Amino acid sequence: MAGVPPDGLTHLRISLSETAYVGPGRADLLALIAQTGSIAAAGKAMGMSYKRAWGLVQALNAGFGRPLVESTRGGASQGGAHLTPAGETVLAHYRALETKTREAIAGDVAALRAYFDMSEQK
Repeated sequence: MAGVPPDGLTHLRISLSETAYVGPGRADLLALIAQTGSIAAAGKAMGMSYKRAWGLVQALNAGFGRPLVESTRGGASQGGAHLTPAGETVLAHYRALETKTREAIAGDVAALRAYFDMSEQK
């Protein structure tokens, strides 16, 4: 089935408050910033504009009350971005929650798929 993950987990959003939350898109953006050292490159890898990626970084930083991402200006050779210790903590805990959730729901997802014989569904 295209578009349906085998583990059944399509979206996990963790909300600590109305403004402090992280879901798969924000987590992927944080991970890509850590990997690439660039907000622009992370956004591009996700198919979003720099403006959209920067807006998400600003929302994350403001929402959690401290920076999760720090950036420096200066163009391609001098600028960059990295996760702060707070950003690394948020990302690590979110990924751990994803893993625990997958493990916790695996049996029920398999039971529902078997009951409704999803092997032939498109």
